[in-house]
Amino acid sequence: MGQDQTKQQIEKGLQLYQSNQTEKALHVWMKVLEKSADLVGRFRVLGCLVTAHSEMGRYKEMLKFAVVQIDTARELEDADFLLESYLNLARSNEKLCEFHKTISYCKTCVGLPGTRAGAQLGGQVSLSMGNAFLGLSLFQKALESFEKALRYAHNNDDAMLECRVCCSLGSFYAQVKESMKIALQHGDRPLQALCLLCFADIHRSRGDLETAFPRYDSAMSIMTEIGNRLGQVQVLLGVAKCWIARKALDKALDVIEKAQDLAEEVGNKLSQLKLHCLSESIYRSKGLQRELRAHVVRFHECVEETELYCGLCGESIGERNSRLQALPCSHIFHLRCLQNNGTRSCPNCRRSSMKPGFV
Repeated sequence: MGQDQTKQQIEKGLQLYQSNQTEKALHVWMKVLEKSADLVGRFRVLGCLVTAHSEMGRYKEMLKFAVVQIDTARELEDADFLLESYLNLARSNEKLCEFHKTISYCKTCVGLPGTRAGAQLGGQVSLSMGNAFLGLSLFQKALESFEKALRYAHNNDDAMLECRVCCSLGSFYAQVKESMKIALQHGDRPLQALCLLCFADIHRSRGDLETAFPRYDSAMSIMTEIGNRLGQVQVLLGVAKCWIARKALDKALDVIEKAQDLAEEVGNKLSQLKLHCLSESIYRSKGLQRELRAHVVRFHECVEETELYCGLCGESIGERNSRLQALPCSHIFHLRCLQNNGTRSCPNCRRSSMKPGFV
């Protein structure tokens, strides 16, 4: 089956599917898969089969076609096709409640080099990751992913994506509400604080700042009572975002300064990164170049402090898929770099490395 005939048959299947003749559509697409030699056509028809089986609730079949689509994308050697196929693989695992796999495949999507489809599918990747985090009850990470998906939806005028994110936020709210009931029943103050923080973040993401502020105040009271300084940083980060949303930038900077002091006290680099990033955006909008440069420099210093680098080539570990080797002295290198180096001792500390471990 040639390229033109493949396109015609895919279109025929779509018309049947849209007219609710699902089984006939599946039959047409399977025939295309059997007879077509056109790789792009095969990729497209596999996408149709993935979507159809997802909507029919046949998630194991969905996964099967998603795996075949990945192989086809690799043959095509096209980053856009790879992104789409990894997203389908993530969605398939999400439907099967394989949440750790979902997160892994979503991270693979994010790590792919810039693609034309990135702007279109990035929001769907964030949504799928958020649903997986929600399935694992990692509420803060879930909300961060949903917020990112919502930004994609607003920036690209994607009403369907916005609707799907709102549905997920509804599920999120229900789960947090149930957790709050359990926390109140058992007098679990840390869980109560976490739930209040989640409620506040949900209201903030919806633009309901009047409800968000009191929730943050309640969360801060409990975080202070139980001595959770990292929790206090998270609360202050949310409050700062509220003030930014209200265009009260000076109030936001005051809150960020308090949060930065706490984050430095507990040594949490990730929180410091987020706070420097917020400060950057504020000073950029205010046109204060000296303060902006200071936070840009500090941001990059934090990145360097949190990143791992190969001790031989100097490349950041994790930017691409590479096999690593951990030596007994705990120094980590690219395997290829050690093989090319040709020594039996650690290039950093010169200790013997006769029994390396692999990571």
